[in-house]
Amino acid sequence: MIQPSKNAGSDPHVVHFVDYLQTERNASRHTVSNYLMDIEQFVGFVWPEQVPPFRWDMPDRFKARAFLVEFQKVGSAPTTTARKLSSVRSFYKFLQREEVVVRNPFAGLRPPKRPSRLPDVLSVAEVTRLIEAPCKVMARERAAGRPPTPSVEYAALRDTAILELLYSTGARIGEIAGLRESELDLLSGVIKVRGKGKKERLCPLGSHACKALRAAMEKAAELWGGGFPRKAGSVVFLNLRGGPLTARSIERMMKKHLAAAHLPGSFSPHALRHSFATHMLDAGADLRSVQELLGHSSLSTTQIYTHISIERMRKVYSEAHPRAE
Repeated sequence: MIQPSKNAGSDPHVVHFVDYLQTERNASRHTVSNYLMDIEQFVGFVWPEQVPPFRWDMPDRFKARAFLVEFQKVGSAPTTTARKLSSVRSFYKFLQREEVVVRNPFAGLRPPKRPSRLPDVLSVAEVTRLIEAPCKVMARERAAGRPPTPSVEYAALRDTAILELLYSTGARIGEIAGLRESELDLLSGVIKVRGKGKKERLCPLGSHACKALRAAMEKAAELWGGGFPRKAGSVVFLNLRGGPLTARSIERMMKKHLAAAHLPGSFSPHALRHSFATHMLDAGADLRSVQELLGHSSLSTTQIYTHISIERMRKVYSEAHPRAE
């Protein structure tokens, strides 16, 4: 594996590019970090022992191709190699704009072909089992003579609300983890979500999600004070110490409830986003509306869910039609 250069981040052109991503492109911290890591690996490949400033006009098309081939040699996923290509090609486009280089050595290079893989989707019945799992576990404990503590009760109500919200809106896990009360309108049944590139969109909430959210937020107000509703800038979902809940914590929470619902542990919170889109299309929603709800910039990204629906129809057809075989 290519060792990233520890000096790349101090190159003046890299510093300028990072500033461009943050100010002009409004890129998230995670996106900037990924760009920087890919550029550091490219520097480590071309100039392993050198220090900035680097001769960015020196690498040619053959060097650029050799850089990408290195990742294929060590068995990196096609998506990883494609991201490296996209990152460094974008950096060179920036260098061209700044008239630092004349040619982009990554221009015209194609990413490796990605394997065709449909996203994991839960059935409607499976989603229901998963959402009901947190409170069912608490009910069994109560029936066994073990009444839950207020914090355990809050965790069950919070987890139910998170699962309801992920499925009701099709939002990404990071969008839900950072949700604030000022972005939530339970009376109108709408939340404001900050998506990729810090783009905002409105997502409608179902009645079940509104009810679950209200119950979790009222319990949080009991535990940590401040009344209900709490301050507008407060984070909606809290850990048991009263601090913000992280996306990683939500992933661990879902694994626990998947096991309780006797569902495969391979499902991630993103599977609820996939399920939301698939179930909407199965029920007759138009593709453009689903695109808006998911926050996809391109309709082609949303179209993968039509393939899932077609595969499901094929399965039903082959199982039910007397002359399918």
